[in-house]
Amino acid sequence: MTATLPQPVVAWSRPEAERVGTPLLVLFHGYLSHEKDLIGLAPMLPEEFTLASVRAPHAMGPGYTWFPLMHEPDYSTERVVDAVQDIWEWLDGVKDQHSSVTVLGFSMGMAVATSVLRHRPAEISAVVGLSGFAVPAEGHAFFDDEGTKTARRPLFWGRGQADNVITEDKIDFTLDWAGEHTDLTKMLYAGMAHSVSEPEMKHVSEFLRHHVLVK
Repeated sequence: MTATLPQPVVAWSRPEAERVGTPLLVLFHGYLSHEKDLIGLAPMLPEEFTLASVRAPHAMGPGYTWFPLMHEPDYSTERVVDAVQDIWEWLDGVKDQHSSVTVLGFSMGMAVATSVLRHRPAEISAVVGLSGFAVPAEGHAFFDDEGTKTARRPLFWGRGQADNVITEDKIDFTLDWAGEHTDLTKMLYAGMAHSVSEPEMKHVSEFLRHHVLVK
Protein backbone atom coordinates (compact mmCIF):
# COMPACT_ATOMS: atom_id res chain seq x y z
CA MET A 1 0.00 0.00 0.00
CA THR A 2 1.12 3.56 -0.65
CA ALA A 3 1.54 6.18 2.05
CA THR A 4 -1.44 8.25 3.05
CA LEU A 5 -1.69 11.45 1.03
CA PRO A 6 -1.60 14.78 2.94
CA GLN A 7 -4.78 15.90 1.18
CA PRO A 8 -7.24 13.54 -0.50
CA VAL A 9 -8.07 13.67 -4.19
CA VAL A 10 -11.64 14.96 -4.46
CA ALA A 11 -14.06 15.10 -7.39
CA TRP A 12 -16.55 17.94 -6.95
CA SER A 13 -19.98 18.31 -8.53
CA ARG A 14 -19.70 22.08 -8.91
CA PRO A 15 -16.92 24.70 -9.13
CA GLU A 16 -15.60 26.28 -5.94
CA ALA A 17 -17.27 29.63 -6.62
CA GLU A 18 -20.71 27.97 -6.51
CA ARG A 19 -20.26 25.92 -3.30
CA VAL A 20 -20.58 28.54 -0.56
CA GLY A 21 -23.75 28.14 1.51
CA THR A 22 -24.79 24.83 -0.07
CA PRO A 23 -25.30 21.61 1.90
CA LEU A 24 -22.28 19.32 1.45
CA LEU A 25 -22.68 15.63 0.64
CA VAL A 26 -19.38 13.73 0.96
CA LEU A 27 -19.16 10.44 -0.96
CA PHE A 28 -16.92 7.48 -0.06
CA HIS A 29 -16.44 4.79 -2.71
CA GLY A 30 -16.03 1.06 -2.19
CA TYR A 31 -13.05 -1.30 -2.25
CA LEU A 32 -10.86 -1.03 -5.38
CA SER A 33 -12.90 1.85 -6.79
CA HIS A 34 -12.11 5.57 -7.10
CA GLU A 35 -13.51 9.06 -6.59
CA LYS A 36 -15.07 9.32 -10.07
CA ASP A 37 -17.36 6.37 -9.44
CA LEU A 38 -19.98 7.72 -7.03
CA ILE A 39 -19.94 11.22 -8.51
CA GLY A 40 -21.99 9.61 -11.29
CA LEU A 41 -24.90 9.45 -8.84
CA ALA A 42 -25.23 13.25 -8.97
CA PRO A 43 -28.19 13.31 -11.42
CA MET A 44 -30.16 11.06 -9.02
CA LEU A 45 -29.53 13.20 -5.92
CA PRO A 46 -31.10 16.52 -4.89
CA GLU A 47 -29.52 19.33 -6.90
CA GLU A 48 -29.25 21.54 -3.80
CA PHE A 49 -26.27 19.53 -2.56
CA THR A 50 -22.64 20.06 -3.46
CA LEU A 51 -21.14 16.59 -3.88
CA ALA A 52 -17.54 15.87 -2.94
CA SER A 53 -16.40 12.37 -3.86
CA VAL A 54 -13.20 11.45 -2.01
CA ARG A 55 -10.54 9.02 -3.22
CA ALA A 56 -9.36 6.43 -0.69
CA PRO A 57 -5.72 6.90 0.33
CA HIS A 58 -4.20 3.53 -0.61
CA ALA A 59 -3.66 2.43 -4.23
CA MET A 60 -4.50 -1.23 -4.80
CA GLY A 61 -5.20 -3.20 -7.96
CA PRO A 62 -7.39 -1.21 -10.35
CA GLY A 63 -8.35 1.40 -7.75
CA TYR A 64 -7.98 2.36 -4.11
CA THR A 65 -8.90 1.15 -0.65
CA TRP A 66 -9.51 2.89 2.66
CA PHE A 67 -8.02 0.11 4.77
CA PRO A 68 -7.41 -3.65 4.47
CA LEU A 69 -10.39 -5.98 4.25
CA MET A 70 -11.56 -7.05 7.69
CA HIS A 71 -10.55 -10.69 7.22
CA GLU A 72 -7.00 -9.79 6.17
CA PRO A 73 -4.17 -10.08 8.72
CA ASP A 74 -3.12 -6.43 8.42
CA TYR A 75 -6.61 -5.11 9.17
CA SER A 76 -6.99 -3.25 12.44
CA THR A 77 -9.26 -0.65 13.97
CA GLU A 78 -6.27 1.69 13.89
CA ARG A 79 -6.15 1.44 10.09
CA VAL A 80 -9.78 2.60 9.95
CA VAL A 81 -9.00 5.43 12.37
CA ASP A 82 -6.04 6.58 10.24
CA ALA A 83 -8.23 6.88 7.14
CA VAL A 84 -11.07 8.66 8.94
CA GLN A 85 -8.72 11.04 10.77
CA ASP A 86 -7.36 12.17 7.40
CA ILE A 87 -10.92 12.77 6.18
CA TRP A 88 -11.69 14.93 9.21
CA GLU A 89 -8.53 16.96 8.68
CA TRP A 90 -9.70 17.67 5.13
CA LEU A 91 -13.30 18.31 6.24
CA ASP A 92 -12.14 20.88 8.76
CA GLY A 93 -10.78 22.91 5.87
CA VAL A 94 -13.98 22.91 3.80
CA LYS A 95 -17.03 22.35 6.03
CA ASP A 96 -17.44 25.90 7.30
CA GLN A 97 -18.43 27.23 3.87
CA HIS A 98 -21.36 24.81 3.75
CA SER A 99 -24.72 24.87 5.52
CA SER A 100 -24.42 21.23 6.64
CA VAL A 101 -22.34 18.08 6.17
CA THR A 102 -23.88 14.73 5.21
CA VAL A 103 -21.92 11.59 4.35
CA LEU A 104 -22.69 8.75 1.94
CA GLY A 105 -20.72 5.55 1.47
CA PHE A 106 -20.99 2.48 -0.74
CA SER A 107 -19.77 -0.91 0.58
CA MET A 108 -16.50 -0.25 2.47
CA GLY A 109 -17.33 3.42 2.00
CA MET A 110 -20.28 2.95 4.37
CA ALA A 111 -17.80 1.82 7.03
CA VAL A 112 -15.95 5.08 6.40
CA ALA A 113 -19.12 7.20 6.45
CA THR A 114 -20.40 5.71 9.70
CA SER A 115 -16.93 6.09 11.25
CA VAL A 116 -16.85 9.76 10.24
CA LEU A 117 -20.15 10.14 12.08
CA ARG A 118 -18.92 8.23 15.12
CA HIS A 119 -15.90 10.48 15.62
CA ARG A 120 -17.75 13.83 15.72
CA PRO A 121 -21.49 13.09 15.56
CA ALA A 122 -22.63 16.62 16.37
CA GLU A 123 -21.13 17.89 13.09
CA ILE A 124 -22.82 15.41 10.73
CA SER A 125 -26.45 15.95 9.71
CA ALA A 126 -27.21 12.50 8.27
CA VAL A 127 -25.62 9.35 6.87
CA VAL A 128 -26.44 7.24 3.81
CA GLY A 129 -25.07 3.71 3.60
CA LEU A 130 -25.41 1.68 0.40
CA SER A 131 -24.70 -2.06 0.40
CA GLY A 132 -22.26 -1.65 3.24
CA PHE A 133 -21.54 -2.04 6.93
CA ALA A 134 -20.16 -0.42 10.09
CA VAL A 135 -17.01 -1.57 11.87
CA PRO A 136 -16.67 -2.58 15.53
CA ALA A 137 -14.96 0.13 17.60
CA GLU A 138 -13.04 -2.44 19.69
CA GLY A 139 -12.95 0.10 22.53
CA HIS A 140 -10.97 2.67 20.50
CA ALA A 141 -11.40 6.17 21.92
CA PHE A 142 -11.67 7.65 18.41
CA PHE A 143 -15.23 6.32 18.19
CA ASP A 144 -17.59 8.44 20.28
CA ASP A 145 -20.45 5.97 20.28
CA GLU A 146 -21.98 7.49 23.41
CA GLY A 147 -22.11 10.86 21.69
CA THR A 148 -23.43 9.17 18.56
CA LYS A 149 -26.18 7.52 20.56
CA THR A 150 -27.13 10.86 22.11
CA ALA A 151 -27.13 12.69 18.75
CA ARG A 152 -29.07 9.84 17.09
CA ARG A 153 -28.54 11.10 13.55
CA PRO A 154 -30.69 9.82 10.66
CA LEU A 155 -29.13 6.85 8.86
CA PHE A 156 -30.41 5.38 5.60
CA TRP A 157 -29.13 1.84 5.07
CA GLY A 158 -30.08 0.20 1.80
CA ARG A 159 -28.89 -3.19 0.59
CA GLY A 160 -29.80 -5.82 -1.98
CA GLN A 161 -31.45 -9.11 -1.14
CA ALA A 162 -29.08 -10.82 -3.60
CA ASP A 163 -25.90 -9.18 -2.21
CA ASN A 164 -23.40 -11.96 -1.51
CA VAL A 165 -20.45 -9.64 -0.80
CA ILE A 166 -21.30 -8.25 2.63
CA THR A 167 -21.19 -11.17 5.05
CA GLU A 168 -23.89 -11.97 7.60
CA ASP A 169 -21.67 -11.12 10.57
CA LYS A 170 -21.16 -7.60 9.21
CA ILE A 171 -24.90 -7.22 8.55
CA ASP A 172 -25.79 -8.42 12.05
CA PHE A 173 -23.29 -6.09 13.71
CA THR A 174 -24.39 -3.12 11.62
CA LEU A 175 -28.07 -3.74 12.35
CA ASP A 176 -27.43 -3.91 16.09
CA TRP A 177 -25.13 -0.87 16.12
CA ALA A 178 -27.34 1.28 13.87
CA GLY A 179 -30.53 0.40 15.72
CA GLU A 180 -28.98 1.46 19.01
CA HIS A 181 -27.07 4.56 17.90
CA THR A 182 -28.97 6.14 14.98
CA ASP A 183 -32.43 7.00 13.71
CA LEU A 184 -32.36 4.10 11.27
CA THR A 185 -34.22 3.75 7.99
CA LYS A 186 -33.39 0.34 6.51
CA MET A 187 -34.41 -0.83 3.06
CA LEU A 188 -33.97 -4.26 1.45
CA TYR A 189 -34.29 -4.45 -2.36
CA ALA A 190 -35.44 -7.70 -3.96
CA GLY A 191 -33.19 -8.99 -6.71
CA MET A 192 -30.49 -6.34 -6.20
CA ALA A 193 -26.93 -7.58 -5.84
CA HIS A 194 -23.91 -5.63 -4.53
CA SER A 195 -24.86 -2.40 -6.28
CA VAL A 196 -27.33 0.48 -6.23
CA SER A 197 -30.61 0.81 -8.10
CA GLU A 198 -32.85 3.59 -9.37
CA PRO A 199 -35.59 2.83 -6.80
CA GLU A 200 -33.00 2.94 -4.02
CA MET A 201 -31.65 6.29 -5.19
CA LYS A 202 -35.18 7.70 -5.25
CA HIS A 203 -35.52 6.64 -1.62
CA VAL A 204 -32.12 8.20 -0.82
CA SER A 205 -33.21 11.49 -2.40
CA GLU A 206 -36.43 11.47 -0.38
CA PHE A 207 -34.43 10.73 2.78
CA LEU A 208 -32.01 13.59 2.13
CA ARG A 209 -34.78 16.05 1.35
CA HIS A 210 -36.68 15.13 4.51
CA HIS A 211 -33.79 14.96 6.96
CA VAL A 212 -31.35 17.57 5.61
CA LEU A 213 -33.08 20.02 3.26
CA VAL A 214 -36.39 20.32 5.13
CA LYS A 215 -36.02 21.18 8.81
